[in-house]
Amino acid sequence: MYQIKQLFNNQFKTFTLVSVSMLLSLVLLIIRIKLSHSLFYIFLVWNLFLAFIPFAITTYLMQKQKSNKLVLLLWFSIWLLFLPNAPYIITDLVHLRLNTNGYLWLDILVVSAFACNGILLFYLSILDMKSVLQNHFKNYVVNYTILFTCFLSGFGVYLGRFLRYNSWEILSNPKYLFFDIANIITKPQFNKEAWLFTFLFGIFLSIGFWVFKNLIVYTKN
Repeated sequence: MYQIKQLFNNQFKTFTLVSVSMLLSLVLLIIRIKLSHSLFYIFLVWNLFLAFIPFAITTYLMQKQKSNKLVLLLWFSIWLLFLPNAPYIITDLVHLRLNTNGYLWLDILVVSAFACNGILLFYLSILDMKSVLQNHFKNYVVNYTILFTCFLSGFGVYLGRFLRYNSWEILSNPKYLFFDIANIITKPQFNKEAWLFTFLFGIFLSIGFWVFKNLIVYTKN
């Protein structure tokens, strides 16, 4: 009972801190809209909402009683489908090159704030999923799964940024999505950018998670 209460308190604190951080992003965006009279970056709100979904899933799983592996696999699949939306916001920095309103510094703050929230939600969600998986699988299996997930997320970001696919297109447009994925996998010589992006972004996410995880452990001690 004490452990459940402690888990709830920790999750509540995390949720509160994340909410404050996300609120700051929204405030910066509102200021940007007010000064520039432009709604150009309003899409960041939707992107942040999508980034929040995997975090919401793992928050739910953390407070749920131990479920069977089949149910967990279903939740894991849904979680993995939406997970790339969180680090994807980092790539929204490309829109800074379109700045024409003289508030480049403010645009940098706005996009960076949303991007930081995206990566924060990504690492918090992975950390929670790792804890959930450890209740069902051996540590080495979980560690390899998390590492692989970071690279899969990198590939997902590539599909979203360069091929313009969305998470739900696995249901609405599976034919072309699977065709493009198969093409990238089977013809790497013609898709060097996809492989390079996936590898480097995966390394970036993996090392970032390793640092984040160890910082959490350090602060608890």
